[in-house]
Amino acid sequence: MTDNNLYNNQFNNWLSNEKTAVNLLNYSGQLMYDKGIEIVLFRQNILDVGVTELLRLFSYAENVVKRKIDIQTATYLIEEILSIDLPPSKLDIGLLTAEYLEDSSNNYTDFIKEKLKNIISSKNNFSPRDIVLFGFGRIGRLAARELIRQAGKGQQMRLRAIVVRNISDEQIIKRANLLRNDSVHGAFNGVVDIDLKNRVLIVNGQTINIIDGSKPSEIDYESYDINNALLIDNTGAFTSKEALACHLKSKGINKVLLTAPGTEIPNIVYGINNKNLDIENLNIFSAASCTTNCIAPILKIIEDNFGINNGHLETVHSYTNDQNLLDNMHKKPRRGRSAAINMVITSTGAGKAVTKVIPSLEGKLTANAVRVPTANVSLAIMRLNINKSTSIEDLNSIVRKEAISGSLVNQINYQIDPDLVSTDIVGNPCCSVFDSKATIVTKNGKDIVIYVWYDNEFGYTKQVIRLAKQISKVRRLTYY
Repeated sequence: MTDNNLYNNQFNNWLSNEKTAVNLLNYSGQLMYDKGIEIVLFRQNILDVGVTELLRLFSYAENVVKRKIDIQTATYLIEEILSIDLPPSKLDIGLLTAEYLEDSSNNYTDFIKEKLKNIISSKNNFSPRDIVLFGFGRIGRLAARELIRQAGKGQQMRLRAIVVRNISDEQIIKRANLLRNDSVHGAFNGVVDIDLKNRVLIVNGQTINIIDGSKPSEIDYESYDINNALLIDNTGAFTSKEALACHLKSKGINKVLLTAPGTEIPNIVYGINNKNLDIENLNIFSAASCTTNCIAPILKIIEDNFGINNGHLETVHSYTNDQNLLDNMHKKPRRGRSAAINMVITSTGAGKAVTKVIPSLEGKLTANAVRVPTANVSLAIMRLNINKSTSIEDLNSIVRKEAISGSLVNQINYQIDPDLVSTDIVGNPCCSVFDSKATIVTKNGKDIVIYVWYDNEFGYTKQVIRLAKQISKVRRLTYY
């Protein structure tokens, strides 16, 4: 074949795949908005991606998961899903495609009906749960974006109110602008309208009340037709059980979820210690910290497979609003120095906090942090001494298996890119992005160093949303 023919064949094949990708994205949108069925590709959301990005995800998934998939087969399978009466659910078209190409002698219809038979026969119906965001900072705005994005016929949670202090027309306008635009995560993919007379934002057709939170225990949410709601407190002002209980005194609030480590309340890393959560008898919960959510999934794998004797965690963390842009007074050592031009050694409670999630690690880990002049994405470096010898290949293989087919597929993203850097992690929905190319194992096989990235804003927010769905009892059926 001549070079020219090769070029034409490859390019025509690409164009054909682009046309197929258009259909696949169209079908995915119909499923989401008409039936509340979310289609993902080996955990990756595809609802808001473009054609080229979708093709890139197919290529990446095949290289990492190492299972044959193709966009044409995936599109045929989604067509079949469209024709079936299913309850709201979340389906992995990557996994379904791989299984069809590997195992199936059936036609598309019979294959889908067999694979999804438990979901088809399920009576998993629920009413959407009202959500109140108390605070509208970095996590609050990302949570708002995600709750709005997930709206559809099978909507699990409805964002009904945003609570901030000292509400004024000017502040509502500024808050709306901060929702529209973000220096790290880009422009909001939607329409934000402002109704100052009624003090509401109308975002993608969803009416969201803006409420003054100066006296949190006295807010009457029921007067806004908000009932039996879950309140997500992302202010950082209330972290104890007693302080957070003020929200439960408000009419209309039934449960409270803190987006920070809490005291005297369950600290939960979704995917690790959420399975036996007593939702019926407890009303206040914590989603722990972004760093704890990053390290816990990987530490759990290492502890379960090799046993951890001891270790040290160093988190290289982007600066936060807690620090000063320029040198000024600060109650904590070093944090008063300019965050924009300094690396700042500071403390982290992650080493201790992770023992609340994985009790067997009690007393085994030390931890420290270095704040660095980047706006988002952090890196956890873990040096661990383990009981059972391993190799780089075996260690990476175990993590990879958990990331693509284990119980932590939503928490761990397994990376093979040798040129991976922090900006590549922005917007990653997983709380732990495992850098397989950076793994170090000593000759004796018992001292290891592992590197785990995390979008300390978005990746953590996704964990908060997952936990919120469990607390609200609106988790959909899944096929992963």
